[in-house]
Amino acid sequence: MNTLYNKITIIIILYEEKEQLVLKCLENFKNFKIIIVDNSNDLALKKQVEKNYKIFKYVLNEKNYGYSKAANQAIKLSDTEFILMFQADGIIDQKDIFKLLDAHKKYENSFIVSPTLFDKEQNVSANSGNFPEKYLYKTPIVIDGDICAETVLGSIIMFKREDIIDIGLYDENLFLYFLDDDLCKRIRDKKKAVIQVEDARAIHEHGQIKVRNSIKRTFLRHFNFTFDELYYFYKIKNHERLINELSNKVPKYFLKLLLNLIILRLNRVAYFLSKIMAFYKFKKIVKKNII
Repeated sequence: MNTLYNKITIIIILYEEKEQLVLKCLENFKNFKIIIVDNSNDLALKKQVEKNYKIFKYVLNEKNYGYSKAANQAIKLSDTEFILMFQADGIIDQKDIFKLLDAHKKYENSFIVSPTLFDKEQNVSANSGNFPEKYLYKTPIVIDGDICAETVLGSIIMFKREDIIDIGLYDENLFLYFLDDDLCKRIRDKKKAVIQVEDARAIHEHGQIKVRNSIKRTFLRHFNFTFDELYYFYKIKNHERLINELSNKVPKYFLKLLLNLIILRLNRVAYFLSKIMAFYKFKKIVKKNII
């Protein structure tokens, strides 16, 4: 068993998670190597975590670099054969981690293996699905046996360290969204498999940003989703419809921003500002790439 523990590093990326959530997440990982990268530079949380658990590497970033860059930091610091990327709002038992490891070894062509996800009420949650450009949005499905998917959620996934490095790690231009789809697309291009394992179970809360300030949360969610969506579709040369739609909406967003600023509806101000800024950031990056 000790040999198995030495094969896997658990990587957790944090940003303003509550202490109780993080400590609960770590409870099942006591025997594994753990790397934590905290994009909110929470020294108090670091001290509390290290007081209760043995952490292999704990990185405090001075600013929020986003999930992709933080994940790449941690992957480079790891030294085990396998990595389990894990979001702190998930729960997985050790036996299910080893089921993922067994599945990865079982399927010769596997790159990613992912568990079957459930919510707190033990209902099946969405995980595997199709690429976003097919517009077949992920819905919970009950699978009968392991399945090969186009893409899975990146919240809980296992892969080999050398494989993720060879493929180029995560694309750091994707801050928070679509990075799992981008990774799975590159995996598919390499003729490798992304597999959801039926009898490896985990609990995960979908899509809940843990930022406590509601205005900041609104801005971060919509800015990053808008930019990441544009960038993902730009990479696959399928962004024209999205950019045209947003180009037509941006002038209206300016007016709505001003109106909501006057009446102090600050969450709406944050929403419209996020869309405008994401649009211009994308246009700037496209211009640089063309040059």
